[in-house]
Amino acid sequence: MSDTTAEPPRVDATADAPAGAGPDARPVLSHKEILTILVGLMMGMFLAALDQTIVASAMRVIADDLNDLAGQAWVTTAYLITATITTPLYGKLGDIYGRKKLFIFAITIFTIGSMLCTLSWSIPSLAAFRAVQGIGAGGLFSLALAIIGDIVPPRERAKYQGYFLAVFGTSSVLGPVIGGFFAGQETILGVTGWRWVFLVNVPIAVAALIVVTRTLHLKHTRLDHRIDYWGALSLSVALVPLLIVAEQGRAWGWGSPTSITCYAIGVAGLVAFFLFERSMGEEALIPLRLFTNRTVASSSVASVFIGMGMFGGLAAIPLYLQIVKGSSPTQAGLQLLPMTLGIMAGSIVSGQLISRTGRYRHFPIMGAAILVLSLYAFHFVGADTPLWKTMIVMFFFGIGLGFNFQPLTLAVQNAVDRRDMGVATSSATFTRQIGGTLGTAVFLSILFSQAGTKISEAFAAIAPTPEFQAALRNPTGGDPAANKAFIEQLQASQQSGGSGAGVGGAALSDSSFINQLDPTLAKPFLVGFSDAMSVVFLVAGGVLVLAFIATLFLPNIDLGPKPGERPATKDEDVVVAPAGH
Repeated sequence: MSDTTAEPPRVDATADAPAGAGPDARPVLSHKEILTILVGLMMGMFLAALDQTIVASAMRVIADDLNDLAGQAWVTTAYLITATITTPLYGKLGDIYGRKKLFIFAITIFTIGSMLCTLSWSIPSLAAFRAVQGIGAGGLFSLALAIIGDIVPPRERAKYQGYFLAVFGTSSVLGPVIGGFFAGQETILGVTGWRWVFLVNVPIAVAALIVVTRTLHLKHTRLDHRIDYWGALSLSVALVPLLIVAEQGRAWGWGSPTSITCYAIGVAGLVAFFLFERSMGEEALIPLRLFTNRTVASSSVASVFIGMGMFGGLAAIPLYLQIVKGSSPTQAGLQLLPMTLGIMAGSIVSGQLISRTGRYRHFPIMGAAILVLSLYAFHFVGADTPLWKTMIVMFFFGIGLGFNFQPLTLAVQNAVDRRDMGVATSSATFTRQIGGTLGTAVFLSILFSQAGTKISEAFAAIAPTPEFQAALRNPTGGDPAANKAFIEQLQASQQSGGSGAGVGGAALSDSSFINQLDPTLAKPFLVGFSDAMSVVFLVAGGVLVLAFIATLFLPNIDLGPKPGERPATKDEDVVVAPAGH
């Protein structure tokens, strides 16, 4: 609000306006009142955002300790599956029961899931408990953005959503460092260090519950909806088999009977989902009529591909730093700072310019182009690439993400009626998570299916060299016990008629020994993993080309005037669209 206008009277924020309410039904709140509400929302969002980054930097240590590095995709995928499926459900349930109640429920479930994760004894058990966390996380982002969409005019949303991006950026800085610190500790107070990655969520969640309960005061008008349980069930039937085959296909064989069965069940679930959504009409989990809107359709397609490329990159970069560069989890977290700074810079710049100009279309286009170029540049990063060069690419990768995060959400919110604000915001988050879920499963599957082959190729090229043979006879670096064990395994493999490259398979279950070896002996592993990651980055870059194409179809729509200003009509090619258009 402008400081020159009189402060409006106190109004309760109505996060759930009656169906069909127009833009004028939005409550008028002062900047101070909005910030008070934001405190509660940001606490909940910080909880979910921190969890994503804190786990990423500790994942390698967790997977090594649970003896299943190649199976780590399940931990992320399980979380994303439940978060993805529940996201649109929170939109509908929030209309019925009120967003505050659902927000508190989401934090509570997330906390229970976090406590269960500390008890994990294997990768499958951790994945199951992460799925519980995902049920809560599905509501934290979408409900927070929906509430802001309800109480803030379109032109001002970019500014206030910038606070959320600041929270995301802060968590991106703190998460990897905290996660790395805990993962690097043997035990803390008698509890294995990496388990604190999940246990630390509990006090933060308790604080978030207190703040939300005291500051988030929303007057709720109940909207009676039917809950599209069949839609949610069919969506689960579609996603789960396809994600399972994406993870296990390399072991089963992509054309095996088991894989084909998963394809068939997934496609059947997808067809059933569309049929249920069409029959439910306005009560659908995701009303199909939303996608007849050009803005919603373009943003959704772009979000799916951006989610795939984004999570593909985010899954591979920490692994590159820890496995190939030998960084500790804490060091890897700090080395991700350039990407975090890029995200914050892109978000702040785009938010400020959108608030001033009222236009957002060019930011997703530029952001998608920068993401494509960044991932293509990552493709050339090798085992011997100086870290400072990699950090430059990280920064621009973050810029591309920052240019896409809030503009696409703003585009969707501005393109629908207020009565659709909750489900539209959930749909925007949902499509990005769909992409992220698929991207994580597919790209980590590509990484570990390629890693064995690439390590074998690296062994074939490096093992005959004089340097490697000299290191076999007299290793001068690394841990003597690790060197001895590796040399014995290599000799046993060669004596049994193998090439010696077969020992590389051990790295797919536990990679911790690599950084303990003499650097010359470790080089085939480092080159192999790096080459496998190059394939991931190249494929992810190709996916983001599709995102770039989708952003070109976004219409050139103005977000409308700032409060107290007259609409600008000087550009005839620009459509000034209020929230109901």
